Amino acid sequence: NPASVNAEAAASTTAAMSTDHQAVTLELAKKESAEHLNQAMLELFAFMRNRPLIVKAYALGTPNTPKVGGKNVKVVHFVRHGQGFHNLLADLASQDGRKWEQYSKSKSNPYVMPEILDAPLTDKGRQQALLLQPKVQSFVGQPEMVVVSSQCRAIQTGLLAFDHLVGKVPFIANEDVRECTGVHTCDKRRPKSLQEKEFPMVDFSKIESEEDGLFLDDRRESKKEVGERIYKFLSWMYDRSETHIGVASHSGWLMAVFNGVVECDESLKSWFQTGEMRSVVLEFVKSDDSN
Repeated sequence: NPASVNAEAAASTTAAMSTDHQAVTLELAKKESAEHLNQAMLELFAFMRNRPLIVKAYALGTPNTPKVGGKNVKVVHFVRHGQGFHNLLADLASQDGRKWEQYSKSKSNPYVMPEILDAPLTDKGRQQALLLQPKVQSFVGQPEMVVVSSQCRAIQTGLLAFDHLVGKVPFIANEDVRECTGVHTCDKRRPKSLQEKEFPMVDFSKIESEEDGLFLDDRRESKKEVGERIYKFLSWMYDRSETHIGVASHSGWLMAVFNGVVECDESLKSWFQTGEMRSVVLEFVKSDDSN
């Protein structure tokens, strides 16, 4: 039926347009990316080279990637959450010409508004996560586990993007995968019991405290503190039996993964846009295995 085909095509075009990144979003991403790539990130990378577990990342499908299998080589699909309400408010503030100092309590800073505590996805953010479904479903090796940040927007994104796996593989909330935290209200976690009630299909047993014990009201986590969380997560993942894994997280955390902790080429180091997924092969090298 030509009419139905045209209607489908129009709906698809509308969906794609509604999930596109606007110029103001891309400009803000460029600014925030530059703020993360500082001397502290370089120091974190140098510090991590002395740890007993070294992790190397290769874009999935590129030549000379290690063969997947066992504990040492795994496929991981890293996803940044779709647009959250805090992202929308920041875009609108930027569009209006408002300036603010990052990680400050200034009234001009949209990220500290009390209304966006543990900011959830906007409708655009949900659509961005849904657009990942066909790609995820096409993977030859399906994820055997999905790890999500303990924060609403990443949990929602993980459940939407990997929807066909809900009830079939473990969905595990992990505090070590959450955004760099402190000062910004959007990065403060809701009580554990509220997350469990809203997302009963997710295992929250790794979350030890009811209230958010990581959030600091007066300062942002240092790069080294974030790096330690990432290292702890990678060590935990290394010890797991799964070889294909999905991870739903956040922009700052992902920047620290690929710029401060793992070894990888430049193509993997750029800022993740909302709703973006990068599939990589991770090779885990223990210091006593390097020879």
